[in-house]
Amino acid sequence: MSLFATFTDHLNRILDELTAAGSLPADLPRGNITVEPPRDASHGDLSTNAAMVLAKPAQTNPRALAGLLVPALQAIPGVAEVQIAGPGFINIKLADDVWREELRRIAAEGADYGLSDIGKGRRVNVEYVSANPTGPMHMGHCRGAVVGDALSRLLAAAGFAVTKEYYVNDAGSQVDTLARSAHLRYREALGEAIGDIPEGLYPGDYLKPVGALLAAEYGDRMVSAPEAEWLPAFREKTVAAMLDLIRHDLSLLGVHHDLFSSEAEVVASGAAERAMESLRARDLVYEGVLEAPKGKAPEDWEPVELTLFRSTNFGDDQDRPMKKSDGSWTYFGVDTAYHLQKLERSDELINIWGADHSGTVKRTQAAVAALAGRDVLDVKLVQMVQLLRAGEPVKMSKRAGNFVTLADVVREVGKDVVRFIMLTKRPDTMLDFDFAKVVEASKDNPVFYVQYAHARISSLKRKAAEAGLAAGEADLSLLDAEELALVRHASQYPRVVEAAALAHEPHRIAFYVYDLAAAFHALWNRGNDDPSRRFLIEGEPQLSAARLALASAVAQVIGNGLALMGVEAAEEMR
Repeated sequence: MSLFATFTDHLNRILDELTAAGSLPADLPRGNITVEPPRDASHGDLSTNAAMVLAKPAQTNPRALAGLLVPALQAIPGVAEVQIAGPGFINIKLADDVWREELRRIAAEGADYGLSDIGKGRRVNVEYVSANPTGPMHMGHCRGAVVGDALSRLLAAAGFAVTKEYYVNDAGSQVDTLARSAHLRYREALGEAIGDIPEGLYPGDYLKPVGALLAAEYGDRMVSAPEAEWLPAFREKTVAAMLDLIRHDLSLLGVHHDLFSSEAEVVASGAAERAMESLRARDLVYEGVLEAPKGKAPEDWEPVELTLFRSTNFGDDQDRPMKKSDGSWTYFGVDTAYHLQKLERSDELINIWGADHSGTVKRTQAAVAALAGRDVLDVKLVQMVQLLRAGEPVKMSKRAGNFVTLADVVREVGKDVVRFIMLTKRPDTMLDFDFAKVVEASKDNPVFYVQYAHARISSLKRKAAEAGLAAGEADLSLLDAEELALVRHASQYPRVVEAAALAHEPHRIAFYVYDLAAAFHALWNRGNDDPSRRFLIEGEPQLSAARLALASAVAQVIGNGLALMGVEAAEEMR
């Protein structure tokens, strides 16, 4: 339990006691009460809005209620001072021994420091990447892959039971086009000169190995065969080959899914019928005609009766067709069925989608809310990544099959660099990925800056070991106010993990480890001007051991944060 969670428990106990004594009415809503660091560190170590939140339902004023809470908070062991600020905020200053104990706790818990049970084992399905199985992963897929994987790690660390899922769109026209493209490469593998790739087919060389495999299996018997004879088999085998390629490319990034779900299997399972009947039973499906699209003249619009879902009941701008006029399922109809399947094995759903899917968010959330009877789907949209070399955009042509693959980038700069950079901005903002800047050794490169902090401490620990110093034997009373301030920063980590998990925002971990690294570097750099501020001082074994304990705790927290990001902590910089 984090320091902040511990004080939240203390606060709830105090409120229970005041209620039992008749000083507060029963059943006051406590959901919006927070215990967090004050915005201004000079105001103390903890701040709570309890009096502000509870005053109105308790029919009193915030400062009067704060006056009831202060004496009880002052009596908590480790509390040095409690003050009422402004209209009723309560600021708490903790004794130095609290931070020394937190330092010992970091050392004792090690890799488990920051883990939480706040999720209570709730089942969360995180669907991410879900790119069409028509080619290798490119950088357009990379950011969503990292965000989804880091979020899954974060949720697991916070006590949720996580399923990482990839939805395979293998039932649309794009996989028929893929099969036809593979058939062309199959003929090429048999020695036929195919010339330029026809418009509308996939031109990339990545299909050449698939063509060779098909040639080895079928010989030349499918060259002149009718399409109806070869298309199903070529589609199945090419999709399987593309999924193998996708899994391989994602593994280079350290991304592994628990489950790959097939769109074709969703359709075949009857889930679409089950979903529609469930919605129809609640009068949320009907037969109707949509209004003409904007800009269409009446003579250009032929009204057709469709099976429609009442998504306007849930805030959408129009009802959405689940079936086409020919009776086949729309993509929305099948997608609704897929989400029903996820709901049947999950308590919460999270989708990580590209920003180009923004138009489908509201209708999908509406369908899921209708099926579940509550809002359980959170959709995180991920903006594009712009690749740069020396500040200039990398030229790519999707039409020519000329694009930078995820595998190319990972091989050039490394998995850890790619993953870290993908989390250095909120996913809903554009991100520049400059090949030169992401590997430069400077403070402006967050990957280097954080890794350098961990590597510095690793070097410090090696030197301490050579000198016979051990952090476990340290007298932590030797740490001064500046050094304890770094402990305060490190102790924020468990709270950051919980908040980031609940908000579904893994980038908060990247922001935090950067700030912690910056605080460590600042303390380290003081030793450049003042030798007495160095972490290891010859002839001062006790002070050196105490500072070694501090540095080791910082390294542990940085390493724990990097692990949630899927990044390995550097032991040395090369």
